[in-house]
Amino acid sequence: METTLKNHAFSLLIHSLHTFILLACITSETYIFINKYHPLHHLIPLFFILVFPNLCKPSSQVFLLDFSCLKPSPSLRVPSAALMEHLSMIDGFDQESLSFLSKVISSSGLGEETYFPPSLRHLPPRTDHKSCIQEAHMLFFPILQDLFSKTKISPQEIDILVLNCSAFCSSPSLSSIIVNRFAMRDNVKTFNLSGMGCSAGVISIDIARTLLQLNRGSFALIISTEVLSTGWYSGKDQRKLLLNCVFRSGSAAMLLTNKKVKNLKYKLLHLVRTQRAFDDTSYHSAIREEDSKGITGVSIERNLLHVARDLIRSHVIILGKIILPFRERAKYVIMVLILQCVSSDKKRSPVPEFRAAVKHFCMPASGRGMIKEMGKGLGLGEREIEAALMTFRRFGNQSSSSMWYQLGYMEGKQRIRKGDKVWQLGMGTGPKCNSVVWECLRVVKGEELAQKGPWERLIKG
Repeated sequence: METTLKNHAFSLLIHSLHTFILLACITSETYIFINKYHPLHHLIPLFFILVFPNLCKPSSQVFLLDFSCLKPSPSLRVPSAALMEHLSMIDGFDQESLSFLSKVISSSGLGEETYFPPSLRHLPPRTDHKSCIQEAHMLFFPILQDLFSKTKISPQEIDILVLNCSAFCSSPSLSSIIVNRFAMRDNVKTFNLSGMGCSAGVISIDIARTLLQLNRGSFALIISTEVLSTGWYSGKDQRKLLLNCVFRSGSAAMLLTNKKVKNLKYKLLHLVRTQRAFDDTSYHSAIREEDSKGITGVSIERNLLHVARDLIRSHVIILGKIILPFRERAKYVIMVLILQCVSSDKKRSPVPEFRAAVKHFCMPASGRGMIKEMGKGLGLGEREIEAALMTFRRFGNQSSSSMWYQLGYMEGKQRIRKGDKVWQLGMGTGPKCNSVVWECLRVVKGEELAQKGPWERLIKG
């Protein structure tokens, strides 16, 4: 209530000053005109009319104060052998399905310490509404409590709440569950995104950024997660079994602000969103649908890698125009022209040198093969894709929250220095490809690194 009154009082003060300046300028202009002063004197009131409103505009800069990632309970760990034994006891899978699941799990690059929610550890797995709500509580509450504790920001200070969870949509909404649990203010602006895929985390940042640019002195809370219970597929269609293999529990919460408070971690520099939903082939490359038995699951088509390649290619061209230095852009244009003259393959194109503009990369953690292919396509080396590979191995594919585990990994390794640029890339169904670029404002070290988190053992080691 106190924050609301301050905002109203500040808004009233600015409005009053605008009115006063306008009346003063009109009076001055009238006085100058009547007394026939030199024409240059007319510039004085014009100057105040043009400059003062710009000084009072809300700050367009958006900062990341901090973020938290979930480390599930050790009791939820699923080693590969235990997982295959569990899957073999589920009636819906035949021997062919089990062989396919085993092959994908063993070749994907998953480690032995990923996590499943409690509902999927039952026989048969529980996918009812109650189980999904319980899983959501497990995903939300620990990271929010950790984030509020780290930032010393009260839930009552939150002005904007944006939550993205692609597969599960409850009523009341998931964002309402958080408002209720933490007794947030009655005027907090809440948004709940579903069906937006693994790239929804950047979309949430875009919504928060837009609202922060319109509301001075505000805090925006973002939660990125995926409820696995509702997405479990118990049929035999191998296109739909892929998600059972690689998706694991995870969630992340971020606190953004336009206030220049102490201990800001990152400044938001660029945000770019592209999609190819207009193209039928791309649109159907990953789609939620029923199989011949009426069992719902997400079909991953064989052309997904090709679709992803085209999507990223068109996306990075737009992003490159924004973030690449002039020298690299000029070099890229020259290379394209030369290649078109000497090569008959018109689809072949050079790769811009993104390492000239960005030092750290967070990519979709979709599997070892996909990560390496994507890194190759972007011209990245082993060091640049290490965070994505390690995140997938340790935690699996955690949908939109994976890029925050990767950022936490690089912070834990103490690789990020003040002034470094970080590129977070998200890809999801639609298909969509979204990017956000941050600039590091301070080095994370000391007590912050020692705080409990998903990479605690990495830091201690």
